[in-house]
Amino acid sequence: MMNTAASPPLTLSIEGMSCASCVLRVEKALKKVPGVTEAVVNLATETAQVRAAPGTLPSVLEAAVHAAGYEAHAAPADGPPPTVAPSEAARGWPVAVAALLSLPLALPMLALLWGGHAMLPAAWQWALATPVQFWLGARFYRNGWHALRAGSGNMDLLVALGTSAAYGLSVWQLLWGHATHGDPHLYFEASAVVITLVLLGKWLEARAKRQTTAAIRALQALRPETARVLRDGVETELPLTALVRGDLVVVRPGERLPVDGLVEEGASHLDESLLTGESLPVARAAGERVIGGALNGEGLLRVRATALGAESTLARIVRLVETAQAAKAPIQQGVDRVSAVFVPVVLGIATLTLLGWGLAGGDWSQATLNAVAVLVIACPCALGLATPAALMAGTGVAAQHGILVKDAAALEAAQGLRAVAFDKTGTLTVGRPTLVEFKATTSAHDATLALAAAVQAGSEHPLARAVLSAARARSLALAAAQDVRAVAGRGVAARVGDRSLGLGSTRWMRELGVDLGPLEALAAEHQRQGRTVSWLADLGDAAAPSLLALLAFGDTLKPTAEAAVRHLQRLGLRTVLVTGDQPGAAQAVARALGIDEVRAEVLPADKAAVIAGLRSESGSVAMVGDGVNDAPALAAADVGVAMVNPDGGGTDVAMHAAGITLMRGDPALVADAISISRHTTRKIRQNLFWAFVYNAVGLPLAAFGLLSPVFAGAAMALSSVSVLGNALLLRRWKPEEDR
Repeated sequence: MMNTAASPPLTLSIEGMSCASCVLRVEKALKKVPGVTEAVVNLATETAQVRAAPGTLPSVLEAAVHAAGYEAHAAPADGPPPTVAPSEAARGWPVAVAALLSLPLALPMLALLWGGHAMLPAAWQWALATPVQFWLGARFYRNGWHALRAGSGNMDLLVALGTSAAYGLSVWQLLWGHATHGDPHLYFEASAVVITLVLLGKWLEARAKRQTTAAIRALQALRPETARVLRDGVETELPLTALVRGDLVVVRPGERLPVDGLVEEGASHLDESLLTGESLPVARAAGERVIGGALNGEGLLRVRATALGAESTLARIVRLVETAQAAKAPIQQGVDRVSAVFVPVVLGIATLTLLGWGLAGGDWSQATLNAVAVLVIACPCALGLATPAALMAGTGVAAQHGILVKDAAALEAAQGLRAVAFDKTGTLTVGRPTLVEFKATTSAHDATLALAAAVQAGSEHPLARAVLSAARARSLALAAAQDVRAVAGRGVAARVGDRSLGLGSTRWMRELGVDLGPLEALAAEHQRQGRTVSWLADLGDAAAPSLLALLAFGDTLKPTAEAAVRHLQRLGLRTVLVTGDQPGAAQAVARALGIDEVRAEVLPADKAAVIAGLRSESGSVAMVGDGVNDAPALAAADVGVAMVNPDGGGTDVAMHAAGITLMRGDPALVADAISISRHTTRKIRQNLFWAFVYNAVGLPLAAFGLLSPVFAGAAMALSSVSVLGNALLLRRWKPEEDR
């Protein structure tokens, strides 16, 4: 699994891979390069992701791949990494030419089934089969030779050996066989048709690969090439590379936003469906954040750029999807071990088949054909494609619905979850609480509120913004706070004028020895209603700090939260609320949503320990959160799920720690993420099952002479196409509410 927390890996496009054995050989070659710490090669994307020490040159990596018998090209530093590299297999004309040359050879063989006799003259058969074997099939010789030079084998080697045996036997029969056996029996149709079928299978495979990467190409297409920038009152169209943070960008109706930023002027509706999965346009006005790649609706916007290039939300989404699609699932490790010995074992079985039939029956022509069938049917293409094809399709459709999977391990872990833990504020609630009551202990209501707002003036916490909003609504003048310091999990302390103040939780007030008696009954009432209670105290007298005011905050539940919890419970998952709020507020939310269990008054540093406890009780646990304080718990969970809310506060840290990112603040996406992970894992297992079944059934049939080389070639081609086709069924997955 690639560690996305470190520096981004170098991406190489790899040419010439044909099966799982190729993947292993390229990985081994890259890992031998000094400085390389990790290399992951993906057959479906035909790429390699390499993590190496600083200073490792891409040319050295390319040379190592070349020495292994393949070609590699590093992605440009200033451009997007390649997804599916164009290859020989993507071209259709070799398939068409091979089919035209092979049909005259195959049709008479089919006519024999109905008693017909229309075989072409031997010289014509030789003339038609030769260009198929050595021109259109040259790729098999070239790649097979490279594999041999590297001391290993691959699919191309098996095809080259098998078809060469059938072709060579036919030439021998044509030139010398008639002297001893009369009219010779030729097998040119077997070699030509096998190559044609393999080429057809690889062409269909290449087309299917492009469909599995449709999501990533759609995301890359959202990136505009230029932007209109307003500098010194002059509007100029510039390439995106010429923009700097802070530029004022003009976005006209119908255009895509070229940058992330804040709207300075104008209002409009934006289509963010390809970025967040939100199907309806969202309203954006002055002061609100916007995402590059979104489609502007009816209004003219002026946007102040806050993130460009690789820092933009779109670039990060593309990076996450590409990393997930290029990574290997843990289940692939067993497949790799099988693939490492697969080709040598097949060569051994083919040799035994040849000797067994030849020595036992004396018919070396039939023995050769049976050995050819073994070589052709056993190509490990399907094994190499089973896992990455499903991962690409699954992560692609998830991204289209606003679910970003960081790596394959997170996707595989999500399908086995037993419990889901939620943070409360911003995750299940809107996260924009309001100050519903401010009760001062004296009659100086406004002056005390001004003190509370001054303490909170530098904070971005949702409760702090609620206090500041209430102060602005009353047009209160705020003094400047000095010596402001946050007390983790408890509150904030500051000096305003000559007064030392503290604003925070009930727990902190009691630790400080503040007498809450005068307002405890009011606080209890608010807590019963599920509201959050904070206190303002004068800490000037350390021996006897005095209470100044009670602050009660109310937040609203997200519209989809209750349905999301019910969906998770239908999936058999235990739901837990883990929050730093008081038990009353937490219990009120849990009752409203039907959450199974509550852990309240949990400090940010203690959330990871709570997750560890839940794992010991229930098994695999997911943590869902949206802010900086959730990062330790997200990292500690088996699957961390970061939720991106419109204000973006704390999102970067949460995304960094999480294995799955939800691109909009909708709790319903949690169940959808688990659903797509289960569907994807199911497809991986189905693909691996069928890939092994093809070989488990086909190899014995070929070895015992029950399968002709032509049918063996068709089965081999069908195995790869069927695995890819099964993976592509994931593209039909939809969230529950869309079904």
